[in-house]
Amino acid sequence: MDFKRDIYASLLQWKKNNSGKVLEVSGARQVGKTYILTKFAKENYKKFIYINMMQTSGQEFIACLDKASRWEPGEERVKQPIHKAFALFDCKFQDKEDTVVLIDEIQESARVYSLIRQFAREFRTHFIVTGSYLGKTMQKEYFLPAGDIETMILDTMSYEEFLEAAGKRELYEKIDLFGNSSHEDYHSLKEMYDIYCRIGGYPAVVQKYFETGDIEACRKEVIHIIHIFVEESERYFDDILEMNLLEQLLPAIAQTMIREKKGSPNLIRELSAIVFRDDSNRVTKKSINQAIAWFYRSNVIGYCGQVNEGNVLDVTPNCRFYFRDLGVAGYFLDIAGAQPDTISGIINENFVYLYLKKKTDNQEIAGLAPMYALYKDGELDFFVNSRKDYQNYGIEVKAGRAAGKTADRMLADGKIKYLYLLKGDTFGGMEGKKRTVPVYLMGRISFEG
Repeated sequence: MDFKRDIYASLLQWKKNNSGKVLEVSGARQVGKTYILTKFAKENYKKFIYINMMQTSGQEFIACLDKASRWEPGEERVKQPIHKAFALFDCKFQDKEDTVVLIDEIQESARVYSLIRQFAREFRTHFIVTGSYLGKTMQKEYFLPAGDIETMILDTMSYEEFLEAAGKRELYEKIDLFGNSSHEDYHSLKEMYDIYCRIGGYPAVVQKYFETGDIEACRKEVIHIIHIFVEESERYFDDILEMNLLEQLLPAIAQTMIREKKGSPNLIRELSAIVFRDDSNRVTKKSINQAIAWFYRSNVIGYCGQVNEGNVLDVTPNCRFYFRDLGVAGYFLDIAGAQPDTISGIINENFVYLYLKKKTDNQEIAGLAPMYALYKDGELDFFVNSRKDYQNYGIEVKAGRAAGKTADRMLADGKIKYLYLLKGDTFGGMEGKKRTVPVYLMGRISFEG
């Protein structure tokens, strides 16, 4: 299936802006980066050059760089050696704005990654670089071209993109948030939401669902993707203990999500206690930090910050984990031993987290990451400070009818202006400053009063 991805519109805007900067597209393994970028390049440029640094084309390009930059003392220096390298790689290359070069898996070559500044400053050609394991580029031999690069993230397919594939996105866009549409329409979207929560958004998994309708087959595809990620990631770790950490930490992260705790100010210590209960000295805090950073930069997990006493200026960062795909989250929650009702509740929260993550990335809400709140010994699922109307909003992801006591207290004390109750078994409604919305319509909430 040819899935429509929302990032395509952003790619078109990047081309139109013609900023001269190199575009870096990051995303987890198998989210469809190469597919959508190749599609974009072929449909919008006259000349498209593809180089994969993990394949033969990457080796060939390095050979072209070597030949183009070869110089002996006493000889005249080569002018524009990188231009010459591209001409050697592709005899039809011309440095024009209707040419685009896509360099895939660029993390495999520090030498090529460190050319990004020159790509941006010395070429009219448009450049896109991408990779699934860009965390490797944080190593010291990689030159980080901060001012010469624009970034985009391609996540797994969103609920909206899933609905697009099912032919129901128009219904999603038009349905009323607060119950004023037909019950049949809400049931239709809820049915698709329940499926999406079980399979997640990896394109291969979604395709498997539309081809077979078999949830168990989708689960096996998720497991296959996880195994590929772990096996490929092990190439970037030298020590056997650090390699073992990759397999052990993901279930441990799921356990931190299951525990009835108000987050943790020291997630590394908590993970150490879970993974190495008998002999915590076998692994260092540095090793766990490195593995967690790897998961984070590989777009497998995300962090959530903690707002203390409802004060957005008092935030403790990185106190809670969430997964970046619901299918992956469900798998690890299941093998961690959570009950079905517990898994369902956490998945609903994780779903909301993913939308708040997009809003923080787009600077629509405050913070470097989504936030929850502690207030008078209680907890609010999510705390939002809107950068549109500068008001505070609370979010409770609930199965029952009532809001939590902490949410009511924060609303009464003026710590939040409005409260959203997100539920799976509702059509929506409004009561004063409380707004009940079906959880699957989270992406429609704008936080604008």
